[in-house]
Amino acid sequence: MSDRRLTPTNGRVAAMHLAGQVEADTFTEGWTMQIAQPVVDLLASPDGPRDRQLLLGAEVTVFEDQGGWAFVQAADGYVGFVDAAQLADCVAVNHVVGTLATHAYAAEDFKSADLLQLPFGARVRVLDERRKFFETNAGFIPKKHLRSLDHSFADPATVAQLHFGVPYLWGGNSTRGIDCSGLIAASLTACGLPCPADSDMQLDGLGQAVDSPYQRGDLLFWQGHVGMMVDAETMIHANAHHMATVYEPISRAITRIAAQGDGDVLAHKRL
Repeated sequence: MSDRRLTPTNGRVAAMHLAGQVEADTFTEGWTMQIAQPVVDLLASPDGPRDRQLLLGAEVTVFEDQGGWAFVQAADGYVGFVDAAQLADCVAVNHVVGTLATHAYAAEDFKSADLLQLPFGARVRVLDERRKFFETNAGFIPKKHLRSLDHSFADPATVAQLHFGVPYLWGGNSTRGIDCSGLIAASLTACGLPCPADSDMQLDGLGQAVDSPYQRGDLLFWQGHVGMMVDAETMIHANAHHMATVYEPISRAITRIAAQGDGDVLAHKRL
């Protein structure tokens, strides 16, 4: 059975490449649009539960726009519904927020009105360079807070550590709120490494299983959970026990997670 999270069909409409594989009233190639708000929920159904989140500047393929809801597929393959009002025509982005968060201002002045609060990973188009700010399609953003899209981070663990203290949010993908798989996806994506959205997909698709001492950047998987090692003894992970992204000694985490009924480590993988 196909995974509904990755299969662009909702019964009424489906992606053209699924013709002959699924039933739908219409098959279409879709069209490309862009996320136009800092953080947008990707829902399992219109007005339904949040599956994941998409950030400003991310492109999506739209297969249907009906009743104010757009049925879309994100760059990582994830499928769902977004509020159609939160989409816009595409602008060629060239920079990404590389700090925990930033603001887009109305003018080249930090005392001017702040137009948007942007999380790590939000993408914008730089239009002009000023002394301390970039002028972007979202407003004026401090130059120190943006990095070129062709200047990826080098170490996923460094990106994960940037998220220390971010509150836990089921289905969250931003520094406003994030879950365990969202943290891994943000960390790898920022380093130019493709990453599936959910922990079960990450277990199946990331790295190689190893049986050796832990090292920085290793991933540890439990049933429904994932964390990343920052050194041989310490893991960083977003989790509902602490309701935050925290450091935890790996020996303590293994004992605690087993004691709360979530089982033993399923896999130790190295990227």
